[in-house]
Amino acid sequence: MKRCPWAKTELYIDYHDKEWGVPVHDDRILFEFLILEGMQAGLSWETILKKRDNYRVAFDHFDPRIIAEYNTDKVNELLANPGIIRNRLKIMAAIQNAKSFLAVQREFNSFDAYIWRFVNGKPKQNSWKMLKEIPAQTPESEALSKDLIRRGFKFIGSTICYAFMQAVGMVNDHLVDCFRYAEISRL
Repeated sequence: MKRCPWAKTELYIDYHDKEWGVPVHDDRILFEFLILEGMQAGLSWETILKKRDNYRVAFDHFDPRIIAEYNTDKVNELLANPGIIRNRLKIMAAIQNAKSFLAVQREFNSFDAYIWRFVNGKPKQNSWKMLKEIPAQTPESEALSKDLIRRGFKFIGSTICYAFMQAVGMVNDHLVDCFRYAEISRL
């Protein structure tokens, strides 16, 4: 079975085969990926995958209503948690992003309705043959980043936005000879 060449470790293979590129329309899961992609900045995605269960517990299962209310005591608790990336700027960004996320939900009735507008409501089907063809950012990710920043989001540059778009299936960036490419295309 042929996979995208980046899926080499057991953790990456499981993520690649079950999650990466599958279209997501659940606001809580979209929020989780948004926060985790920001946490990943400067690190490997595998580092985040290893800590994802710890993040789910530490960040109240990524409930934006709860995270938006985090106070100094909670921030200090998170900074002392060895199970997550203890970066004050990223933690503060998660809190701000929860507040901005809730504002987007109020405006568009769901984050899903808002976010999928950037790909006209359906996944963009790319047809890459080699990893080096896959861009780090696109005009869509640039537009998404600019709009999120305008709405108060943090740690959400164009490259992070593109990684988010790949993760939640807004784009199908499985290589064409990967067994998941055709499966994802049908979703």
